[in-house]
Amino acid sequence: MTSLRIATAQSLVTPDVSANGRHIRELMKQARAIEARLVHFPEGALSGYAKAQIADWSAVDWSCIRAEAEQIASLARELSLWVVLGCNHRLSAPNRPHNSLYVFSDKGELTTRYDKRYCSHTELTDWYTPGREAVTFDIDDFRFGCTLCIEVQFPELFMDYERLGIDCMLFSAYSDDAMFGVLSQAHAATNCFWMSLATPAQCSIGLPTTLIGPDGRPIARASTNGAPALITAMLDRNEERYQVALAKARPWRSAARTGGIYLARQVDDGRSSNRALL
Repeated sequence: MTSLRIATAQSLVTPDVSANGRHIRELMKQARAIEARLVHFPEGALSGYAKAQIADWSAVDWSCIRAEAEQIASLARELSLWVVLGCNHRLSAPNRPHNSLYVFSDKGELTTRYDKRYCSHTELTDWYTPGREAVTFDIDDFRFGCTLCIEVQFPELFMDYERLGIDCMLFSAYSDDAMFGVLSQAHAATNCFWMSLATPAQCSIGLPTTLIGPDGRPIARASTNGAPALITAMLDRNEERYQVALAKARPWRSAARTGGIYLARQVDDGRSSNRALL
């Protein structure tokens, strides 16, 4: 397949996990109505985000999070829809949770989970256990990767995902920092993949949910009025405007990064090695 439709949610994240779950399921139905194959949600969309909706881990109702996640999985199966969902992931006591993205398949199965690796100083000190590795998954003939929030400031993560052959990066954040949007466009353009940036409705004034093409230009952007929204785009490898990025720039940059195309053309010349010559 050369095309696949995705939807990106600008959901409202609240301290009420049950309300978050109902809201997520409503957006899932909207995504299916526009024939999306996958819907992508912000950081902490189900559980809430530490420091914002969560003041203390002891106050978290993990059984409620699990029950809501199971309902989301069941609806994913019913709708035949993939769901990528921000949610804290409990570890065994006394270890702190992961800040994660759950990946539910269109069969309602928890296919994999991405755990945020580059946690902020505050997250690492007081809140979260960091993850260990990159995570990819395939839908039809498209490969997706996952990142979270402050990880947008580490280009090596995005370059690594390019080497892993992803077509689209699913980047979830709980932030209103407009620079995250600029960096998202830069990562999409330099690595020549699509980028889905999902942020909560309350962060949209500074950083609205955005879908970005492999040329780094936005395809769709949600409202900046603090309201929930759902945006969509078709990932189409045959789309004319992306032929330079996908068919020329990406394979050439991959070859350039290995260095082989330059080694073959380097010369043994005194006027090259002597840097004090005019």
